[in-house]
Amino acid sequence: MNREEITAIVARQRRYFNSGATLPVANRVAALKKLRKALIDHEEEIAKAIYSDLGKSAEESYMCETGLVISEISYLLRHIRSYAKEKTVLTPLAQFASRSYKKPMPYGVTLIMSPWNYPLLLTLDPLADAIAAGNTAVIKPSAYSPATSQLLKDLIESIFPSEFVTVVTGGREENESLLEQKFDYIFFTGGKNVGKLVLQKAAVHLTPTTLELGGKSPCIVDRSANLKLAARRIVFGKFLNCGQTCVAPDYILCHADVKDELLTHLKAEIKRQYGCDCLHNTAYGKIISQKHFDRIRGLIDPAKTVIGGRSEAGSLKIEPTIMDNITWEDPVMSEEIFGPVLPILTFDSICKVIRTVNDHEKPLALYIFAQDKQVVRAVTEECAFGGGCVNDCVIHLATSNMGFGGVGESGMGAYHGKTGFDTFTHYKSIVDKKTWLDLPMRYQPYNKLNDWLIHKFLK
Repeated sequence: MNREEITAIVARQRRYFNSGATLPVANRVAALKKLRKALIDHEEEIAKAIYSDLGKSAEESYMCETGLVISEISYLLRHIRSYAKEKTVLTPLAQFASRSYKKPMPYGVTLIMSPWNYPLLLTLDPLADAIAAGNTAVIKPSAYSPATSQLLKDLIESIFPSEFVTVVTGGREENESLLEQKFDYIFFTGGKNVGKLVLQKAAVHLTPTTLELGGKSPCIVDRSANLKLAARRIVFGKFLNCGQTCVAPDYILCHADVKDELLTHLKAEIKRQYGCDCLHNTAYGKIISQKHFDRIRGLIDPAKTVIGGRSEAGSLKIEPTIMDNITWEDPVMSEEIFGPVLPILTFDSICKVIRTVNDHEKPLALYIFAQDKQVVRAVTEECAFGGGCVNDCVIHLATSNMGFGGVGESGMGAYHGKTGFDTFTHYKSIVDKKTWLDLPMRYQPYNKLNDWLIHKFLK
């Protein structure tokens, strides 16, 4: 799609938004119901598209993508009428007599740019929030997941007019053309380098932006942890989607006293969950591209590999791999792994762990496995991170009752549920001043009595 076509799309959406068609809550509800029905009706086709791109099983596709989007839409449908109402707030005595209220207003024409690793979830979750808030949307899915991107295009075109929601497919040229346009809000999920570019382009038009990025998310295992259960949940969270999850545990910080025992449980869990021959497990996914396959393979040090390490270039599969005796100088610790490789470092003091985490870029997620409540409190209070779990991995993003997002280098802004509605909404602060009374103290000429009254009111 060329620049002129993209410009025309944005112009059509702006005219549609300015017509007021997206403002009635009934229209938003109808749109969300259409989207939910389409997902339910096309569950099988969605699973096939995601399998084509990432090798995910139908069960994993529903659990981690389709089902989560349906859940988000259902949540919004239950609460949208409440969220869309204006909210009365307390009026200061100095402004008597008046009513103060916040009136929600959609931003307008929004751009949603999504990644390839969860191509359905990370496209349609923010879209549902944008629709609930009353916006139009231009969607740009990743070129790395072509089957799902085409399915999204076909699905959206079948239920929505293009002036309301449009899917733009393609690669870098389309991305650049979109970012040259003036949008009212940009929602981007992806890597930090592209995120910086998005922010630079948004600054030209002073466009508010949400960035959902990533980082090296630590998984801390204290000696008080239930090690067998910790291993089971770490293996699930790390190797889900073949490790291509933005909130996957990127590395383990394990107490030195229990590292060997944890390794024993990790080995057992990999075998239990993925079998003895992971490379031929049809429910175990693949790496998205040759480029990423080669990059991840380059991070594996055979001399430090204690579990896994094998790969198959033809199928772009890499075994669940664990590396031991790792230091911060190893290549695997120099970047976000985004693949099925899990390095283990050790510690002997939780204070050192906290310093280690805070000495590096703020991660998108942090996980702490411990039964010692003081350890949990220290880590969750003193470490900076976007969100996380105590005694589990990944699942904190699978709820509409809490916002999900990063902090610092791992992103800005959040979404899901009410937080997602707020992300795509501007709240206008309005004071409705009554005319039956007009306090004179603010007007000139000033006098001592009025000055005294102002000091009484404003303190």
